[in-house]
Amino acid sequence: KEISSEEAKKELRILTVERIENAALDIHRKYRRGIPEVVFGEGKEANDIVKIVKTLVERNGYAMVTRLNNYSKIVSQLKGLQLDYNKKAKTLLVKKKNHVFPKNGKIGIIAAGTVDIPAAEEARVAAEVMGCDVFKAYDVGISALHRVFEPLKRMMEKNVSSIVVVAGMEGALPSVVSGLVDVPVIGVPTSSGYGIGEKGIGALTTMLQTCSPGLAVVNIDNGFGAGVFAGLIARRDKHG
Repeated sequence: KEISSEEAKKELRILTVERIENAALDIHRKYRRGIPEVVFGEGKEANDIVKIVKTLVERNGYAMVTRLNNYSKIVSQLKGLQLDYNKKAKTLLVKKKNHVFPKNGKIGIIAAGTVDIPAAEEARVAAEVMGCDVFKAYDVGISALHRVFEPLKRMMEKNVSSIVVVAGMEGALPSVVSGLVDVPVIGVPTSSGYGIGEKGIGALTTMLQTCSPGLAVVNIDNGFGAGVFAGLIARRDKHG
């Protein structure tokens, strides 16, 4: 059966976008990007989050919510689904009980200080959703630089495809790590710190000014973006 170009556009639009009241969900994003649309929870009402999550779970087998501040208001509305709430990262993973993530390689995640763990955990959850095995090391900042050598050695022995390095304050650790390894390093500046470089500005500036090639930098506190970036590298590294 032949159809016009306008009819074809309508059919494709139906296949790729699903509207739920004020939300337009990108249903086929997982085929283009390797990860479905993720729900940014901050500022959204609980009922809206629940509707979006249920639709994404129905279509993809799971849904991920970031920056979720109202978990207690939505948990009772997601009965029958498997919930994994990460209090530090403020992420929620909602899955059908039989859903399994495909394996897509290995990455490392390093956090300079304990205050940087929330962004590191956000990166970990995102990478695991993309099928990565994650090897992590927390509280290994440059104030005692020898702490980072053992976990770095372990990560390289595991043949990780990239390493996410999360740091606040002066944000020097990603440049240091980048100078020690032969895989891409993804720097995540965090909003910890005070004074002239407060709210992550100092850390971001340091990472952007690095003299160590092979370091990419995401926005302040953007652990999710770093985890996805690392997941894409790992998937390409494994599958070509």
